[in-house]
Amino acid sequence: MFRSKKLVFAFGLLVVASFVLAACQPAAQPTPEVQTVVETVVVTEVVEGETVEIVVTATPEPVPEEPAGPRTLVICMGQEPETLYPYGGSMLAASSVLEAVYDGPIDGRSFDYQAVIIEKIPSLADGDAVIQAVEVQPGDAIVDDSGSPATLEPGVVYRPSGCNSADCAVEYAEGDGAVMMDQLAVTFKLLPGLMWSDGTPLTAQDSIYSFNLAADPDTPAGKFTIDRTASYEALDDVTLQWTGLPGYMDSEYFTNMWTPFPEHVWGQFTAAELLEAEESRTTPMGWGPYVIEEWVVGDNIRMTKNENYFRADEGLPKFDTVVYRFVGENSNANIAKILSGECDIVDQTSQLDDQSELLLELQAAGQINATFVTGTIFEHADFGINPVSYDDGWQPGDRPDFFSDVRVRRAIAMCMDRQAVVDTVMFGQSVVLDTYLPPQHPLFNPDVTSYPFDVEAGSALLEEAGWVMGEDGIRVYAGDNPQIPAGTRLSFNYWTTTATQRQQATQLMAQTLAECGVEALLEYWSPGEYFADGPDGPLFGRRFDIGQFAWLTGVAPPCDLWITEAIPGEPEATLGDVPWLAALNPDKDPADPAFPFGWGGWNNPGYSNPEYDAVCNAAVQSLPGQPAYDENHLRAQEIFAEDLPIVPLYLRLKLAATRPDMCNFIMDPTANSEMWNIEEFDYGEGCG
Repeated sequence: MFRSKKLVFAFGLLVVASFVLAACQPAAQPTPEVQTVVETVVVTEVVEGETVEIVVTATPEPVPEEPAGPRTLVICMGQEPETLYPYGGSMLAASSVLEAVYDGPIDGRSFDYQAVIIEKIPSLADGDAVIQAVEVQPGDAIVDDSGSPATLEPGVVYRPSGCNSADCAVEYAEGDGAVMMDQLAVTFKLLPGLMWSDGTPLTAQDSIYSFNLAADPDTPAGKFTIDRTASYEALDDVTLQWTGLPGYMDSEYFTNMWTPFPEHVWGQFTAAELLEAEESRTTPMGWGPYVIEEWVVGDNIRMTKNENYFRADEGLPKFDTVVYRFVGENSNANIAKILSGECDIVDQTSQLDDQSELLLELQAAGQINATFVTGTIFEHADFGINPVSYDDGWQPGDRPDFFSDVRVRRAIAMCMDRQAVVDTVMFGQSVVLDTYLPPQHPLFNPDVTSYPFDVEAGSALLEEAGWVMGEDGIRVYAGDNPQIPAGTRLSFNYWTTTATQRQQATQLMAQTLAECGVEALLEYWSPGEYFADGPDGPLFGRRFDIGQFAWLTGVAPPCDLWITEAIPGEPEATLGDVPWLAALNPDKDPADPAFPFGWGGWNNPGYSNPEYDAVCNAAVQSLPGQPAYDENHLRAQEIFAEDLPIVPLYLRLKLAATRPDMCNFIMDPTANSEMWNIEEFDYGEGCG
């Protein structure tokens, strides 16, 4: 495998080298600001009786050069959007193009949010977000204790005003009458003077139109927040107010502003028609730095400067024309396009990952700027702690209970040389993780238990757990767990997808696991098979031993990825039907559903810890700025690192490349796209 990869890389290097050599040939010099003609003449004169040569240089008046032509930026993309209608698709390629059409309204930056076309991000501390006690009548819409939309009626469990956790929730009974509950309201203020690119004023009503459009059944947009919204209204031309249903405490309440859309253009279409209309799908109108002129399918999207851009008085945007070219995912050819001057930027959809080493070499030579940033996607190896075969009780012949002992999980983490993967497969550009949050996240807990590569310590833990070294170098079981037959070899499946980087990583970690006497049997699956829903899918059907894949983190820590209720399983099963789950949750009613989300659950390890559930739920049900929010998110990471239901591996990279004289191109971990500040991109003399 590694040899094959090396041959592919060598071929790629030769192809790019030809462009490097071509790029090094003498090129036409840029025209100076003033064209000057200098004439040198040698004459003779008699000086004090001797004839001497004197050099005379004649410099005529400067000739002004012609005015500079329009400036163009060429962005090369590996993928072409399917549509530019924001409610019609979610491709990264579309997001990159739309960053030039819309600016904001709110940007994700460095695990936080930044206001763009609103005056500020609302907050409880500043009073533009408030929690108010309201009277709720029987039959009114609320959000219940579980976070689901409900009607206040007998049998519904709700949180009375002042209650912030399930511990104080009460069940509504017949005859209870009106009750008091908490309701969250948030106010947003648009910047004054905003205009659509056609010069029409942009108002709060355009955001209301967007909300109603998103709520329409014919619009394929998520309805989670909409279903928990009591009202969204324009208080005046620049003021918006979102109010949640009583009981709904949204930890990202400050993002509940819907992106304005041009009702004066789109209002002629129904929600269903907008999915196909040219005005929304191919040439959407915005307020951002550029305006779409044309989309040549299969080739490019061309844009020109928006003269009505709200930051035009700052000299933005820097270019007259932007061209998004669709060049495919041949990373080697795309690097060559930068070297030859065909592309100014090659974006992250161009799949440059397999040429990381070459990019670093070209950057060291000053021929390319390569931008590596750890993103919000983290790779992890999950333990099949409780596979589906255990649900009706462990039986002889079932898979041995390898992973219920936390000592084994910790030992395996210490026997995986994750740092070597970062250093070799990712060329030192990523970091090893200790939890599900990256170190730069403001809520990362630096005090959690970590498991650095240590064969001696890992081996000692395995010995303690009853796994002794066998004659063939693979450990065998000599402990007292009845669900592991004596003499069982510590040999299990380690599955992931066919992605090249994952194959390289797992091969390296399988080698270091072997140093501890652990045999990892590697197998690679097509993504469609691997990520299929249960009960048949290997990962979410809980039919794996160790499974590697990636989850997304973000501004809100994703502790709820491992809560008990998210375990995938048979929808009809009750807690009493699943012995291992009932034993781990003795305080729950055996008649409760064992797997509330059925096979749509996502906690594929089958991890369950009531303390973790309580802490994570308390964190999720609190709001930023409240003490419980930070405290519980920090504690959830501690429990997670102690129990280790998965091995956090490393952060995936976002990688792009630009011409060497590009400036203000800043990739950010939590920005939707590296084009988030495209209005400030520049190159050459504009970079000072």
